[in-house]
Amino acid sequence: MVAGRPLGRVPVVVTIAGSDSGGGAGIQADLKTFEAFGLWGTCALTGVTAQNTVGVHDSLVLPPPLVRAQIDAVADDFDVAAAKTGMLGSAAVIEVVAAAVADHGLSPLVVDPVLVTSHGELLLEAGAIEVLRDVLLPKAAVLTPNIPEAEALLGHPLGGVDGMEAAARELAELGAAAVLIKGGHLTGEDSPDLLWSEGRALWLGGPRVPGRNTHGTGCTLSAAICALLASGLPLHRACREAKDFVTRAIAGGLDVGHGVGPVNPGWARQR
Repeated sequence: MVAGRPLGRVPVVVTIAGSDSGGGAGIQADLKTFEAFGLWGTCALTGVTAQNTVGVHDSLVLPPPLVRAQIDAVADDFDVAAAKTGMLGSAAVIEVVAAAVADHGLSPLVVDPVLVTSHGELLLEAGAIEVLRDVLLPKAAVLTPNIPEAEALLGHPLGGVDGMEAAARELAELGAAAVLIKGGHLTGEDSPDLLWSEGRALWLGGPRVPGRNTHGTGCTLSAAICALLASGLPLHRACREAKDFVTRAIAGGLDVGHGVGPVNPGWARQR
């Protein structure tokens, strides 16, 4: 039982994303993270990947009407407290997701602009970045790109840590209410993230955790932010606590598979 909340009554959240058959990212990571925060997770599948810790071996983007039907089924029955998007796969899927978000008033919305896997495989078709930027990004309560994703959305390099603040401000000018640029691709002992919100920059510092268990970090972070926003936390606190959660999930990563191991959203239970 969550303190102050009657047993059996919990916020409902929805993730609109792709499936990772290896269980480390995508829908699977999102639902594990929602459960770790004591929320009821629902989902709308946008695509299927044949994936493990070594890489993505095949993938299929689902038909847009089926994606829309899943979102409708969830939103028509549940009182959704927050939503997030991950892998969307195609411009057509992005458009139906954006329409469904607007029609059902799904907010706050966390947009994780998943473009490539941690192994380098593309998860968004060519030409769809512009649709993502123009149609879905303005609906985001917070956009959570890593540095390569921010560069792809903006069409120019960030220039490392020195360019993160200007890039976050530029992305916010495209319509996102807030932007969290993740610093995991930086080098060095620290891994700072930059939150741009209400015209101000807030640096979220944190150590770089050594090890190979980093698969699913972006999905887990955005799902944690979604869960914390659904629980009523203000954005800056939700981002900070989500970052701490992911740091612990990396440190508590499980040695499964033979490639890039997954982070562990269940670290608190298994500690």
